[in-house]
Amino acid sequence: MSKKKPLILVTNDDGITAPGIRALIEVMNTIGEVVVVAPDTPQSAMGHAITINDTLYCNSIKVAEHEPQIEFSCSGTPVDCVKLAVNELLDRTPDLCVSGVNHGSNSSINVIYSGTMSAAVEAGTIGIPSIGFSLLDYSLEADFEPAKKYIKLMVNECLQNGLPEGVVLNVNIPKLPESEIKGVKVCRQANAHWEEKFDKRTNPLGRDYYWLTGEFINKDKGEDTDEWALANGYVSVVPVQYDLTAHHAIQNINTWSLD
Repeated sequence: MSKKKPLILVTNDDGITAPGIRALIEVMNTIGEVVVVAPDTPQSAMGHAITINDTLYCNSIKVAEHEPQIEFSCSGTPVDCVKLAVNELLDRTPDLCVSGVNHGSNSSINVIYSGTMSAAVEAGTIGIPSIGFSLLDYSLEADFEPAKKYIKLMVNECLQNGLPEGVVLNVNIPKLPESEIKGVKVCRQANAHWEEKFDKRTNPLGRDYYWLTGEFINKDKGEDTDEWALANGYVSVVPVQYDLTAHHAIQNINTWSLD
């Protein structure tokens, strides 16, 4: 008797027609039964936002006629897509959720803003092994071919070994030819931040408006971080936990006079 293929939920934050998700779908079709539920428009930097003050629409579509996956476009956020998939659209719980491939980095502090990673985290909160994938190239003409080898490797290993409870994976892939990628490094998140500025302008009607700008500052010189791995030609893999408790701080705060 042939073994049943794993059910793989695919989503993203760049939108259902983005080249990154199409590359991810292509790889997933070689591994399992694929269902895609993704935003109908770009939802980058939405973080873990959900839709509560508006209605959600979800349409069955076919982006590529020759591909076997089932696809739904959703009017909501990446997290909405996961919630709808699990609670309304699928007849069983997925064996894996993969999100991406994001156009651009989700390393270091970027993970907290990322709709790509928030979709993976949402699936993780309900016990679905989940991976977010990002390529360090923001271009719509980005070459995802070198990433496919590492996507397939990570997914197969995850399906075979599972993930620790409460953990999802944040995988970032450098913008390099496959021959120049040195391998995979399991890392910690670098201690870095954005020094943000707002570019203030005035429109023709005299109303002020703002564009968010900024500079990424990496203060972390460690050679065990995602930023170091990517800068040195490695795929970075950071295990991310969605329990945000700062356990190391509990003892200190218990010394406060809180009675």
